[in-house]
Amino acid sequence: MSRIQAVDLHHGGLEGAIASYLILDPEPTLVDPGPATTLPTLLDALDEAGVAGELQHLCLTHVHLDHAGAAGHLVERLPGLTVHVHEEGARHLVDPERLVSSTRRTFGDAHDRLWGEVRPMPPDRIRSWSPGRPGPWAGLRPFATPGHIGHHVSYLDGNSGTLLAGDAMGIVLAPEAPTHPPTPPPAVDLPAWYGTLERLAELGAERFGAAHFGLHDDPAGRARELARALHELEARVQAAMDAGNEDDAQRYEEEVRAGLAPWVGRERVDRYFDTFAAATDWAGVRFHLERRS
Repeated sequence: MSRIQAVDLHHGGLEGAIASYLILDPEPTLVDPGPATTLPTLLDALDEAGVAGELQHLCLTHVHLDHAGAAGHLVERLPGLTVHVHEEGARHLVDPERLVSSTRRTFGDAHDRLWGEVRPMPPDRIRSWSPGRPGPWAGLRPFATPGHIGHHVSYLDGNSGTLLAGDAMGIVLAPEAPTHPPTPPPAVDLPAWYGTLERLAELGAERFGAAHFGLHDDPAGRARELARALHELEARVQAAMDAGNEDDAQRYEEEVRAGLAPWVGRERVDRYFDTFAAATDWAGVRFHLERRS
């Protein structure tokens, strides 16, 4: 059995959309439990791995609901579970109202169907992390990877050389598929992300796990690829803003779907981006540029 297992949460019945990562030793650890709507799938995977009652650590890369929405449910079920999160994200776990309201603005009437109920957790179940502090246990190294959101954290498992990167390394839906930049509003910070990717390219990890989706080789190459994609999207959005072009977001959506279809099939691409729209990523970069200017 592999030391690190990617758990396909089958979000909305779709394979290869959202992954959670289970580290089986030395202390059973889960990285990003996913949304509340996929909790039954996650619990079945924990049962199958034989750690449902032994899970000790829940590590969050950030608090977006596709990554952390099930965290409060797990805390209720597992009294020995400690939640690890960046100090700037901890308050959203104790009081998720503001986070849920922000997510509702993006997803509208589909919010509850996609993400389910988000439950708060007691502060004493949370171990807040800040740069320079140790990880949950020796060998699992957390470090700040801002860009997608300011409090993003990635985890390097030193025993396997695996970087569990959340959204920091982008969206990779198949081993040979192009990397797509996940840049939804309102918290994208492109300069911070470029710095993150420079550091990740030099990290020396052997492989990485993306929340969307799966374990992949060549972390350094993928980090550089994502940096290029971010630069290209930034330039494109800026040009559209300068020209007063309001139609480019939808053109970008269609181009992204067509570009990924040869690797994963058009049906899967459409189902994925019907939830995580590329036009929303375009809007996130526009929001960032407007705020920066």
